[in-house]
Amino acid sequence: MKKVLFVTSEAHPLIKTGGLADVSGSLPKALAELSQDVRLIIPKYQALKISGELRYVCSLRVDNKNVKILETRMPGSPVTVWLVDYPGYFNYPGNPYVDELGEPWPNNAERFALFCRTVVEVAMDRVHQDWKPDVVHCNDWQSGLVPALLSLEYDRPSTVFTIHNMAYQGLFPGTTAATLNMPGQLMHPLGLEFHSMLSFIKGGLVYSDYITTVSPTYALEIQTPEFGYGLEGLLDHRKEFLGGIINGIDLDQWNPKTDTLISQNFTESTLSKKQVNKSALQKKMGLPVNGRIPLFGLIGRLVEQKGIDLILDSLPEMLTMPLQFVLLGSGDKAYEKLLEALAQSYPDKIALNIGYNEELAHSIEAGADIFLMPSRFEPCGLNQMYSQRYGTIPIVRKTGGLADTVVDALPHTIADNTATGIIFNEATAGSLLESVKRALLLYSNAEIWIKLQTAGMKKDFSWQQSAQRYLAVYNNL
Repeated sequence: MKKVLFVTSEAHPLIKTGGLADVSGSLPKALAELSQDVRLIIPKYQALKISGELRYVCSLRVDNKNVKILETRMPGSPVTVWLVDYPGYFNYPGNPYVDELGEPWPNNAERFALFCRTVVEVAMDRVHQDWKPDVVHCNDWQSGLVPALLSLEYDRPSTVFTIHNMAYQGLFPGTTAATLNMPGQLMHPLGLEFHSMLSFIKGGLVYSDYITTVSPTYALEIQTPEFGYGLEGLLDHRKEFLGGIINGIDLDQWNPKTDTLISQNFTESTLSKKQVNKSALQKKMGLPVNGRIPLFGLIGRLVEQKGIDLILDSLPEMLTMPLQFVLLGSGDKAYEKLLEALAQSYPDKIALNIGYNEELAHSIEAGADIFLMPSRFEPCGLNQMYSQRYGTIPIVRKTGGLADTVVDALPHTIADNTATGIIFNEATAGSLLESVKRALLLYSNAEIWIKLQTAGMKKDFSWQQSAQRYLAVYNNL
């Protein structure tokens, strides 16, 4: 049995801004189910949703500040959660990283440096809990200083660092190093320094014993200039200690057989019942109810990373085809306005919901025939997995986790029942349009379409699989 200290800046259902929270909510639970001793550590933000009691663990002096450690449990699981309580840094409303205007909190470097230093004290059991982890598993830049600071300790635990998105690096002005009293032996270009700035993520990339990222393809992509954001050389240098493990999905929450948020439950053997969800979605979104017309769905942030510009460039031609399109998301205001204008001009073809709505997200996954996910980059992605589980055929670009979780419908993959979606290569509207036409062609052949749906619904995207792979990493350290 491994003792694992799981370090994260967000975890669902305690607090969530993105995919990191889903992983941090699910992976520790799945590891605990594999009989590992996992404890999660996270800052005590004001917005944390804590159920149950809080237990005081201890107080300690960290960087001349009085920090408290409190204890609770992950809702619905035996995983212990330790909260780093320093109200001066963490007792802010709302988002963990930005204020209500979307601007980063001005003292983010100080906040997460204090968090990392406290984690080191816990990891070395200087909190006298008679519990010292074998592995400290850190996630994203907010915990990047932990492997760096632990590298200075005698008899330290092993460290694993997971990259959820290379675009976020925790870069701060060079002068911040002095403000934070960073040890001199870490501040150099082969350490935490990045073009005379202080880089939190480099702490994880340089000093951890092993680096993982959230899909095998993304692990290769970040070693190239297009996806490495200036750190591709370092990642290439460490490639023997770098691997990709695909995220799992919550199979209880996303299960068409038991989902309480959809109109009609169904399985791969009762696929005809999916039609009830399609009609309900058309009705809910004010589109003409028509079982034969292919219904496309999209859920996501309306930003360039997600390829929303490719969709906007393709829509004029798509709208000449026999199809309907339902979209749920928010993001770039310019994209929102363009989509709203199109929805007003084509009320029978496009329905739009700006914002986020969990129930509608489930209705779209259950009711759509085809799911569009033309991302420019996608470290892992979850919706393409949800879609396959709900018999909704994903159209994805060949990148990151999308390339690793969808099998392209080609003559040989259709014949051997492994095809589950449609993949295109270039991040261009032309390439996306070709795949849309291919989808419509396949849709017109009911026998092949059911094959694709059934293959997708049978795939195992469980966290158990991913947790086994992480456990293998821990055991190899």
